[in-house]
Order: sequence, then structure tokens, then C-alpha cells
Amino acid sequence: MSTYVVGDIQGCYTELQNLLKLVNFNFSQDILWCTGDLVNRGPNSLEVLRFFKELKERAIVVLGNHDLHLLAVAHGNIEYHKPQDTLTPILEAEDSEELLEWLRHRPFLHHDVDFEFTLIHAGLPPQWDLWQARQCAAEVETVLRGKQYREYLANLYGNEPNKWSNELTGWDRLRFITNCFTRLRCCDAFGKLALKEKGPPSFDKNDKNQPWFWWPHRANRNQQIIFGHWAALGYYTDKEIYAIDTGCLWGGALTALRLEDKQIFSISCAGSCVPSIQW
Repeated sequence: MSTYVVGDIQGCYTELQNLLKLVNFNFSQDILWCTGDLVNRGPNSLEVLRFFKELKERAIVVLGNHDLHLLAVAHGNIEYHKPQDTLTPILEAEDSEELLEWLRHRPFLHHDVDFEFTLIHAGLPPQWDLWQARQCAAEVETVLRGKQYREYLANLYGNEPNKWSNELTGWDRLRFITNCFTRLRCCDAFGKLALKEKGPPSFDKNDKNQPWFWWPHRANRNQQIIFGHWAALGYYTDKEIYAIDTGCLWGGALTALRLEDKQIFSISCAGSCVPSIQW
């Protein structure tokens, strides 16, 4: 039995199947993790969503920003439905309600005690150790899975607050936590989020905003963390960090990490998933 972690798929179903063929994925024995962003902008989001749901206990998926965006649009926040989104087939599918319910119950963080790996979509602020991160993930998971989930989704969007405090409460607290898990790439030395940063990381030491995992004082620095979300970063590993979003959607590659031996597998996407509108 092997455990593979695949980066952001975003509706690139054919590429996902080709990658699984490359690694000889055994559907009766192997486990498939995903860094989130199963859907949106690619051509086959519905097929990807169905595929992971049908894997049942053989799949572990953490929520990404595009997955939350789908849930928000599906549950009444139609003003956020963008022209470049490719969510309509899911919204109109006969099994739409079942798929959305499954997605709503995915975690924001998964920690495996045997492999000692933690799976997230985007990032962790420097103030959080693993215990704090798991507690914060549980907070938003409880609300998203509970009776207030529509209200949570309505209060999802926005960049504020941009700095962690234990004193944060209500939707501000949940929005900050959500932004860390699903949108964070860079922050300053004090943990102030720079959510508008989307390009490659700056190697200028004078730049106050650096990748969240570069800050040497971060409380989670001794954890093995796998994440996606940052196509402009590409595959990156440094000590305990594994970034595996290699931009399949944008004509890059789809990448998987095998946890047992940390071997990397990739297939070129050759631009087949590139949407007409870049973002």
C-alpha cells in the first residue's frame, strides 16, 4: 500500500487520471491525498469532485479557496460567481446536493501521526504551532459543518483582519483562520498576512513580505507540511516543507508526492487545462 499526495487539480480530470496511471495507483490498496482546489477554472470539475467522493475512505482532501468558493456560490452568494468560473456543471448536476454536502465536510487540515505529515492547502501564520493550527481548523470545520454554514459562507470573503490574535472573535476570527488555510502565501515577520501576493517569492531579504515558511522563528518550523495553492512557486522543498502545486491548470504539470519514500512524480499538462482568462 502506498500513499500519494497530489497538488491542486482544479478540474483537470484527464491529467489526474494520467498521473494515477503513471504511479500505478492501486484503487483497492493505495491512498490518495489532495492539497485542495479540486474544482474551478479547469474543464472537468464535476468529474474530479465525483471521483474523489467515490474513493470514500481511500481519499483525504483538505479544502482550498476554490472549493470554498464553490460552496459559497452554491449556497446563495451568487454575486461572487465570476465569468471565468467553471462551476455551472456542478451546480446543475443531478447529484449536486450530495457532492456539495460531501465537500462541506472536508477538513482544513489533516495530520497523520504515522507519517508525521501535515496536509493543508495554503499556509500557517508564524504564531501557530501544530496544536494551535489543529484547534483553529476544528473551529472553522465545526461551523462549516453546522447549522450556521450559510452565514459563515456569506462572511467568507475579505482580507481583514490580517494579523492573528487570540482575542479575535466571531466572523473576523473565522475569516482570518480560513484565509490562512486557503489563501496565505506571504506574511511579514510579525505574521501580518499579505494576501495580495500571488507571484513568485521574492529573494530580496529587504522585502518585508516573505513566504510564510521562510520565517525562521515560526512556531510550526519543525513540522513536515505539504501544501499547494502557489503555482508560481512550483515544486519546492526545504527541510520539512513540500510545496506541490506545479500549475497544471496553467499548462505546467500535475505532481504527486509518495509519502513512503518522498519520491516525486509529475506529468506535463501541455496547456490542455489552460482557461481563456488568466487570474
